[in-house]
Amino acid sequence: MRMSLAQRVLLTWLFTLLFLIMLVLKLDEKAPWNWFLIFIPVWIFDTILLVMLIVKMAGRCKSGFDPRNGSQNMKKKVWYLTAMLLKLAFCLALCAKLQRFTTIKLAYVFIPLWALLIGGMLELGYNIFYVRRD
Repeated sequence: MRMSLAQRVLLTWLFTLLFLIMLVLKLDEKAPWNWFLIFIPVWIFDTILLVMLIVKMAGRCKSGFDPRNGSQNMKKKVWYLTAMLLKLAFCLALCAKLQRFTTIKLAYVFIPLWALLIGGMLELGYNIFYVRRD
């Protein structure tokens, strides 16, 4: 399940384009679709990423894997999994709010996104200022 860089870029652009087209149609009131249907390209793309990430994480369970080389790599994969789940929570909360399924405040809808952004900033700071001790 290995994709080349060109395939990943093409897949990303395809799902982004589909989402933007559906979003514009919904905002122009040309399509009376449910907000959950508008976000289907985002969720399909996220599902593909989650499956690939889980397969890579499960690869640690195979025989012959040397855990000494992969401890930092596993921490990064756990962060990626957490980030994907936060993004999924934000998308679900946003769709529920836009569809008026719930009456929660908009500030509460954005809590998963804020947590994702703070975690991303911490990850960036760690990668920039990390001093490797050999």
